[in-house]
Amino acid sequence: MSQSVIVMGMVLTAMPVNDYDKRITILTKERGKITAFARGARRPSSQLLAATNPFAFGEFEVFEGRNSYNVTKANIQNYFRELVLDLDAASLAFYFAEFAEYYCQENNDEREMLKLLYQSFRALENSRYSKELVRAVFELKAITINGEGPQVFACMHCHTKEDLCFFSVKRGGIFCRTCAKEVQGMYISDSTRYTMQYIISTPVARLYSFTVSEEVLRELKMIMKEYMAYYVHHDFKSLSIFG
Repeated sequence: MSQSVIVMGMVLTAMPVNDYDKRITILTKERGKITAFARGARRPSSQLLAATNPFAFGEFEVFEGRNSYNVTKANIQNYFRELVLDLDAASLAFYFAEFAEYYCQENNDEREMLKLLYQSFRALENSRYSKELVRAVFELKAITINGEGPQVFACMHCHTKEDLCFFSVKRGGIFCRTCAKEVQGMYISDSTRYTMQYIISTPVARLYSFTVSEEVLRELKMIMKEYMAYYVHHDFKSLSIFG
């Protein structure tokens, strides 16, 4: 039986449909990623005009039909309007949303990814954090949530936790100095390893609470660029702007 339900979530994508309607994708706490239609949302007088734009976060009342959802009301808590004033921040926000849209599924538990999106958008709005750092943190945490994160807490060969200084993208983790002689990898500093361990193990709510040196950021960016290229087989169009 069709029914009206309230979900908490964020609009990932929005597309025009017919003359005045929209089709939106929402990442929700209760039902994972869903697609919904918003009738008349493109009319200037519509109460759903702003609520159905990308990045809008809040409660959505949706009517659950046999094959799709229809948005009837919305109570938006954050529009993240400041993001659109900064081209780099906006392009990264679209990339994060595109990443979530690609990976998340309907009826999956996607609460951690939703939390990560929200906290990452807040970090993009905060001038304290380098946008390149926010991107690296998001990517590492997102692939970890998705079950594809690297092993950085012990040597992948001998399992020691000492002298861990070589990272192998192809092997998906870190090696001690002795075992690294048998693998192809890159040297990373202790600070970079600590940073990766922190990102992987820290709850999302406390994730953006640090800054790093230029050296650590450089190593972290290098690792994530190669790791994403090797394990994530998708061309994210939003990155064409940020680079």
